[in-house]
Amino acid sequence: MHKRVFNFYPGPATLPLPALERARDEFLDFQGTGMSILETSHRSKGYDAVHQETKALVKELLGLTDDYHILFLQGGASLQFAMVPMNLLGEGQSADYINTGSWSTKAIKEAKILGDARVAASSEDKNFQYIPKNPDLDPAAVYVHLTTNNTIAGTQYHAFPDTGNVPIVADMSSDIFWRPFDVKPFGIIYAGAQKNMGPAGVTLVIIRDDMLQKCKSGLPTLLSYGTHAKKDSLFNTGPCFAIYMVRNTLAWVKEQGGLAAIEAINRKKGDLLYGLIDSNPEFFRAPVAKDSRSYMNAVFRLPTEELEKTFIAEATDLDMIGLKGHRSVGGIRVSMYNAMPLQGVEKLVDFMESFARKHA
Repeated sequence: MHKRVFNFYPGPATLPLPALERARDEFLDFQGTGMSILETSHRSKGYDAVHQETKALVKELLGLTDDYHILFLQGGASLQFAMVPMNLLGEGQSADYINTGSWSTKAIKEAKILGDARVAASSEDKNFQYIPKNPDLDPAAVYVHLTTNNTIAGTQYHAFPDTGNVPIVADMSSDIFWRPFDVKPFGIIYAGAQKNMGPAGVTLVIIRDDMLQKCKSGLPTLLSYGTHAKKDSLFNTGPCFAIYMVRNTLAWVKEQGGLAAIEAINRKKGDLLYGLIDSNPEFFRAPVAKDSRSYMNAVFRLPTEELEKTFIAEATDLDMIGLKGHRSVGGIRVSMYNAMPLQGVEKLVDFMESFARKHA
């Protein structure tokens, strides 16, 4: 096997090696069919087994009750920015949005095209460097929308707001399956796969039955949640290979011991990295409030942009790639999704220590 680098890209992101090896071993001949999963009909028994197993793994790992529908759609989270209000916001109704960064800003923009979207809280006043507490929520809102992890700003919810009887709609694209959480307050969860659960091309949508019943009729067929729930995400040809890879990835998560075991490793990785940053405040500057720091995407700055360029170049030479911060904010970004092994973060921290001593 060719060498594997430590891939810190924010998405598409690193995948578990066993999930990739499983795909490799089955790639030309899927379960004795004499053809690849890429060639297999989405209506065949072979693919249907993969489809149902993927749904079962989502349900088991998240502890979903039977009133949740599991959908596999396309268009990424960006399409969900529009599908959520398109399906749920009727005449004279409004929804609350909590703005914590670029992706929630985009969601708000789409929602305002389609209905009444009210910003109930925002951290824009501090360049999105914290998660706002105590949002001003409207008890009559149809839903409260939030982004659980912000890949660009490096912030993350560690406790979700109490929204009373108003269901939460959450974009969990970059931290779903990173830890166990109580799903009961969530009416809809959506997540692009390309960070924590598979390759780009499929979007997981989990919608509770009472939310499905609230969806408007008369929508374009493919943009209605009802269409996909009724047809088990098989109304049209779905992204079969991407769903297959989600199956492989979630099977690996289960083999690791489930979300509790995954969380323990994720916290070790984050605590190790942030511990090094905090012990060298004169060299590494972490702009995010400590109680809002992301365990998926850690962002920090070095004393100068030239040092940041050198840092990225030297890390790349040592087979640690994808550390450049988002073009809108610069700096360094360390993405530590589930499939990033602890050894990768340990190697990075050792490099950071030596780099700081050399350039202090």
